[in-house]
Amino acid sequence: MSKTKHVIGISGGKDSAALAIYLHDKYPNIDLTYYFCDTGKELDDTYQLIDNLELYLGSKILKLENEEVTKSPDDPFDHFFKAYRGYIPSAQARWCTKKLKLEPFEKFVGDAPTISYVGIRGDEDREGYISTKPNIQSIFPFRRNIWSEDIINKVLYNKNIQMVADLYGNHVNGRTLDKVLETVYEPFDVHPKEKTITRRNRMAKLERILDTGVVPFNKVVFDFLKTTAYPLAQESDFLLLENEDILIRDDIFKILEDSGVGVPGYYQKKEYVVNEEKGEYARSRSGCFFCFFQQKIEWVWLYEQHPDLFEKAKKYENEDEGFTWNQYETLEDLIKPRRMEQIKEEHLNRTKKEKSKDSKFLIDILDDTESEGCAACFI
Repeated sequence: MSKTKHVIGISGGKDSAALAIYLHDKYPNIDLTYYFCDTGKELDDTYQLIDNLELYLGSKILKLENEEVTKSPDDPFDHFFKAYRGYIPSAQARWCTKKLKLEPFEKFVGDAPTISYVGIRGDEDREGYISTKPNIQSIFPFRRNIWSEDIINKVLYNKNIQMVADLYGNHVNGRTLDKVLETVYEPFDVHPKEKTITRRNRMAKLERILDTGVVPFNKVVFDFLKTTAYPLAQESDFLLLENEDILIRDDIFKILEDSGVGVPGYYQKKEYVVNEEKGEYARSRSGCFFCFFQQKIEWVWLYEQHPDLFEKAKKYENEDEGFTWNQYETLEDLIKPRRMEQIKEEHLNRTKKEKSKDSKFLIDILDDTESEGCAACFI
């Protein structure tokens, strides 16, 4: 039987870095392997974060590359950019994610049972990347519910109500058991043609169960997994079953600062002036400097803070073929003076409505952008 792997993907962003530090400090007995999928188009701050993390963790962060790149003279992104005949990746065709992130990761894991720890926070409502490979199981230590949605679907499947009720009897008793069973025995409404409604009903039931106790629920799920082929079915115990921490954005920044690893420089706000008013901008995510999920204000930030990188991004565009980073707008058009002024005006008006103006980090617009894009890149 293969030994279970425990892995963390370091994206270069704050959440995955904080997760690595958190698990290293709180669960030192977990034999973690850290990896980084390098696109060749990261900001220097990303590489600095990787170096700082390696020093803190006392462990090497493995650099994963697609096998097709190893013999290429080009960096990973440029190799596949040519292979895809100059097609720029987009939200509809994320070949960058597939070729530069997912394939190297799944090749690295192979067929070994693997626990992948994901840094989605307790103040986020998104699931993140879940591998379709049956030997890879995702765990979310920062959330109240550490389990992936595919597992929750199985545990709370209405036909499994009696099984879950019986498992609860192994971990709680008396009035506590009576209370949780009131919720367990209550089926949720399933709408075959309305998956969103079904999901909402299922997650509402999950929250009611968690209200009766997070640790007992974790233990019930762990027992349930023993009847499946998930990687944790092979483990005799799992340290995170007792975990009740819920970490939000402020906690993430605190972990990075207190550890000395530091917050990536691109989160630091920079000042701009528009119509004699001062605003602040920064970058909201890790990943390639030309990520197509960037907001327009982030493109302006790149142009003004890293003009050399902006020029490199421009060279990938082919307006005649319709290959542009932003739909209906080239980077050349985006940096025309009036257009940049308009983008800054819109951004300034939006950030005025936010409450967290006293933070030195890009807290004020992250709520709108962090959940967008590919979780495989930004976790």
